[in-house]
Amino acid sequence: MITTEQIRAARAILRVTVVELSEKSGIGVATIKRLEAGRGVPAVHTRTLEDIQKALNAMGVEFIGTPEDRPGVRLNTAKK
Repeated sequence: MITTEQIRAARAILRVTVVELSEKSGIGVATIKRLEAGRGVPAVHTRTLEDIQKALNAMGVEFIGTPEDRPGVRLNTAKK
């Protein structure tokens, strides 16, 4: 699972708007904004987080750590 902090960080490192992430992931803008307003692993369907994670991975973000142990993101320049 990914955390809301990782989603925000991934968008920041990619310079992607909520609207762009919504288009790429198929998740609504309001849902993404609600997720990003929280902390930790959001209480949503697993599929929602998976779709967001897949979209951000496809754009070049790699998620590292776990929610409990140093969660983070890094840019995977090999995918660019």
